[in-house]
Parts: sequence; C-alpha cells; structure tokens
Amino acid sequence: MPVSRENSIWAVRNRARSSCGHAIAVFSDTRVCIGGYVLVLFIFYTQQPPDLPSDSDALRRTLPFSSGVFHSPEEAFRLDYQKMEEEFKVFVYPDGDPETYFHTPRKLTGKYASEGYFFKNIRESRFFTDDPRRAHLFFLPISCHKMRGRGLTNERMIDEVEKYVEHLKFEYPYWNRTLGADHFFVTCHDIGVKATKGVPHMMKNSIRVICSSRYDDDGYIPHKDVTLPQVQLPFFHPPGGNDIKNRNTLAFWAGRSDSRLKEDLIAIWDNDTEIDIQNSRVDLRATGPVVYMEKLYKSKFCLCPHGPIGSSRIADSIHFGCVPVIMSKYYDLPFNDILDWTQFSIVLKETDVYQLKYTLRSISEKHFITLNHNIVKIQKHFKWNTPPVRQDAFHMVMYELWRRRHLIRY
Repeated sequence: MPVSRENSIWAVRNRARSSCGHAIAVFSDTRVCIGGYVLVLFIFYTQQPPDLPSDSDALRRTLPFSSGVFHSPEEAFRLDYQKMEEEFKVFVYPDGDPETYFHTPRKLTGKYASEGYFFKNIRESRFFTDDPRRAHLFFLPISCHKMRGRGLTNERMIDEVEKYVEHLKFEYPYWNRTLGADHFFVTCHDIGVKATKGVPHMMKNSIRVICSSRYDDDGYIPHKDVTLPQVQLPFFHPPGGNDIKNRNTLAFWAGRSDSRLKEDLIAIWDNDTEIDIQNSRVDLRATGPVVYMEKLYKSKFCLCPHGPIGSSRIADSIHFGCVPVIMSKYYDLPFNDILDWTQFSIVLKETDVYQLKYTLRSISEKHFITLNHNIVKIQKHFKWNTPPVRQDAFHMVMYELWRRRHLIRY
C-alpha cells in the first residue's frame, strides 16, 4: 500500500519544525531534533554527486559523496517548498498612495534593487490575495527607499511608518488581534530598518525583512526577522561557472576602508603577491570589459569584510562563481536556516584577518572544487526576476516567511 506524503517522515518533519526551534544536536550522520514532545530522527543517506560539466570527469572523482547545500535533506525542502506554493497567501494592504511611499518600487536597479523587486514580485506571484480571510501573513507596503528618495529624514521616516500602522489598526482588525505578529515589513535601505523604531510591537513582534542583519543592529531578532539578500543590479556579465582552471588569484577585494576590519585588511595584505587588494572605489557596473569583474572571474576566493553599511559583495561573489570569504561577527546570512553556507563559502571571524592567507592556502583542492561547484548550484537562489521564477531570490524570501507563518508574540 503506497505511503502518502502526509504520512511520510518528511511530512512529520515539516509539522515538527516550528517546535524544534534551535534545539538541534548533530551526531555524525544522525540528526536528532528535540522540541516539546516531538522527537524526529533523520538518517542521512549517501548521495551521488550532481552532474558536472562533460569535461570534468577528473573533478567528479575528487568530489565528496554528498555535495548538498541544504541543512535538511533536499527532499524535505522540496516537499515543504511545494506545500508553500500550493497554500501560502499574503494580503497586501491597499491603503497608501503609490505616488508617494507605497506599493510600487522606486526602481529595480542599483544597490537597493532587492527591495524594489520584492514590491513588484509580490503582486506578480501566486501568493498575493486580496482576501484577508485567506491570508497567512499581511504585508505593510511602505517603501523606505522611496521615502529616502524624497529626502525624508530618519525622524520623518519613523513618523510616516508609525502613522501608517496607526491607520491600519483603526481601519482593520488584523493588526490588533496579534499585535502585528502576522505582519511583515520589507526594506533594503541602510537606514530603513530604523524606521520601525516608532512602533514597539513592530520591532518585537512583526517580521522585518531587511538587508542589514547584524544581531547587534537595531534589535534584529534572527528567529523572527529575515535577511533580504542585497543584490546590486543589473549584472552586465554572465554568471561564473565551474571554470577552476581560469582562477589563478588566491583572493580578491576592492572597496573603501570604512571600518577597522577593512583598515586591517589593507594594512596587512595590500602588497601581497597572492591576495589582490584594491583600496579604492571602483566602477562596479560600467559596461564593457571592467577590471573589477574580470578579477571576480579570475579569483578563487572573494573577500567580504563587513562594514558599517550594507553591501552587495556577497551576491557579486556568488554571481561570478567566486567563493565568498565572509569576515564578520554577529551577521545573519541570507537563507541561513535553509542553506548550509559551509558548503559554498568560508566563514571567518574578524580576528582571522591576520591569518587570512594561510587559512585560504590550507584549503585543499578537493574542498575548493566542492565549494565552487556548490556556488553554481545556489546562484539561482540569489537571482531576482520579473515575473519571479521558482526558487529564485523572491521565492526563497517567501519560503523564509512561510516558515515563520506561525504567530510569535512577546
């Protein structure tokens, strides 16, 4: 007798996920997740490596048996993702003038393009509903990028968000019944997240989808809030692939020294022969052959030191097939509870800058090949499209929201 999806262990895992929280212990090839009264046991079976390009037979032999990029078994992700596509609905409040700060994106290019794409994609997607009775979550369609574009100060932005929420509380019953726990707000602007400070329940209860996601920044709460991947668009060059033979530079970084970490990076490695440091602002998006992009194509590792403002450097690295080396503390990476970043990046502490070269040189060719191959595999998850396509950046953000659809109230 065939076993239905609802009776499968994957369905049991999906129902138990919200109870498990972070109480996870991993013992070799067995994961035990204990939460409440639920005990779910997963046995990870060995998987064959994914297909590689036809000229990569030698590389195939060096890959480990499993090159999965998800924390959970990929089949568990696939089934839960499919359930999201079938069931998940979001109500977008119709209130607010699109000619001012609401509903429509300011633009779909530049450093804050991710915010604009989300505002556009939500209305193009199957998740949109104009019936609040069907909604799992409620979207507050006020754009900090548009407010900033009109020259609003931080104080004015805080005031506008507070007035909008007060209006919704008066006109609709949905905020009041949960104190905003089933509502979410999206911003990618560096200072946009500060606009929520005027609404304490928004800070504590609502889901904030933001690009600035340091644990010590403006009350970011990892299990509640969501990291929005910051992608600077458009890309004028195609994605990098499994072109390992062409990557002759050990590591590359270009930018400005706006933090102590970057100052140390420049002071220690500026004149190194294997680590290419460009201490200046570069034209990242000019058309034609650009030195910056060529260096991303030709480098094994791309350095991503954290600074005081948001950066698209991680997304740049992923797009060009360069393994990102993330140097930061207290930083919540995009889709961190879905994707296993150790499978396609190197995550270091800020103090590791002193041993940076030796750390990267100690990574075996076998390990690097795995990282490079997995970078190509996850590139689609960091790409924005209009209309959106399955498993792109928009859908991955929606999947993060789907996982948080169960109400949390403090």
